[in-house]
Amino acid sequence: MDTHDQRVSSLRSRIAQFHSTSTPFRIYHGSTNSTRHAGFNPSTIVDVSSFTNVLSIDASTQTALVEPNVPMDALVAATTAEGYLPPVVMEFPGITVGGGFVGTAGESSSFKYGFFDRTVLRAEVVLADGTLVSCSATENAELFDGLRGSFGTLGVLTLVEVKLIPLKSWVEVTYHPTSSSAQATDVLQRETRKEDNDYVDGVLFSKNSGVVVSGRLVSEPSSPRIPIRRFSRPWDEWFWIHARNLTSSKTAATELIPIEDYLFRYDRGAFWMGMYAYHHFFVPFWYVFRVLLDYFMHTRIMYHALHASGYTDRYIIQDIAFPAGNAKAFVDYVDDKFGIYPLWLCPLRKDGRVSMGHPKPFEGPVDRKMQAEQTYEGEYINVGVWGPYPSSEVEYVRANRELEKKTSELGGLKWLYSRVFYTEDEWWELYDKEKYDKFRERYGANGLPSIWEKVRDRGQKTDESSTGVKGLLKRIVRSNALLSGFYGIYKAVRGGDYMLKRKSA
Repeated sequence: MDTHDQRVSSLRSRIAQFHSTSTPFRIYHGSTNSTRHAGFNPSTIVDVSSFTNVLSIDASTQTALVEPNVPMDALVAATTAEGYLPPVVMEFPGITVGGGFVGTAGESSSFKYGFFDRTVLRAEVVLADGTLVSCSATENAELFDGLRGSFGTLGVLTLVEVKLIPLKSWVEVTYHPTSSSAQATDVLQRETRKEDNDYVDGVLFSKNSGVVVSGRLVSEPSSPRIPIRRFSRPWDEWFWIHARNLTSSKTAATELIPIEDYLFRYDRGAFWMGMYAYHHFFVPFWYVFRVLLDYFMHTRIMYHALHASGYTDRYIIQDIAFPAGNAKAFVDYVDDKFGIYPLWLCPLRKDGRVSMGHPKPFEGPVDRKMQAEQTYEGEYINVGVWGPYPSSEVEYVRANRELEKKTSELGGLKWLYSRVFYTEDEWWELYDKEKYDKFRERYGANGLPSIWEKVRDRGQKTDESSTGVKGLLKRIVRSNALLSGFYGIYKAVRGGDYMLKRKSA
């Protein structure tokens, strides 16, 4: 803890200096799982990239004290070594504890435990004037609730206490084939109501084909005949492909998966986004090439390549949580307008909405069962829409704005890791500006950007730091889809920082 306290002290001094000179600043984490265009000026950042330690695990309280930049794989490794497991583990290993608390982070256990922020019991935060504050449900409770979905706009996290559950080493998974979006959402909700299920999510492979995957934590299999399946080794099949192949017979199947293989089952291939990389580079999407190119298909590498290449301008990448009764209508809309498949389905608890960026409540209708002007207080289903949309920038923006309009009509809220195309007026129709501004004023957060300032769209990615011949070459590369793809791979393999802007000479 001494080293942690020293880092916090240094952090407070830097923040206090910014405050004394009324200098706006931003929080730099060293990596990102966002698809928004990222860029930071070293002279106006608070760097928390070194806050990467699991400080302690308490068996008596079943809690872990962790720094905010601890990634999911490190958290799982530390807790499982002590016989415990976080109740909600985001599916990409590089997503951090801090990002999960102040961002929007859910997974297949979120129907049971809520978003990741609901597993946080206490947080330590440095306010924008350098004051260190501890908050929880019983101490500075208003600030604790306000930090949910605040995206680092109320203060700088330095410590988080996360609750844990006893470790069970296996997940017994059942794959339920579905033949329509209506059936998929029905089965999804049916499985969430079964008390022994710990995990539930689904994938729609096409309009008439899908699977709902339910899982329960077990110490040993219910039958010795249940086959064991893994998804973390280069020669293991990608999870979604295996699920599709397994359910092609239209009969349910059960398997036993090691816990870490289950938790990070979507890491290889980033769900199915890696498939589009094969298509882009004219590489056959065959098993042998998935094995040979496995190194490039993990999410840490893919996110780096995505930002370096500028590909966030060529793909629709959105996660949107809808009132459960409206999820099917949105899936049908995506099928009609974009034809993008696969789609991810993830059920969420009733309290999910308030963790998503200080939104206003949604007032009906929902699936024609609830009248307009009636506040919706039921479960949500997240729909993940991730796929290519090759077009001009004008058409790309138009399509995304149309998608956002449909989202608003159906009571949906976007996970804000993705690009946002709302105007500012449209944004504040969905989010509670009055309440949020009061939070900001009460805790002196004016030195930090607001949520709107952080997420608003800034157009296509450009590189303003390079001039002359180097800048010209970069612009030529970015204007060519194939060249920019190779450039992204080169930058990802080379490593190094891909968000900090260089200081001008």
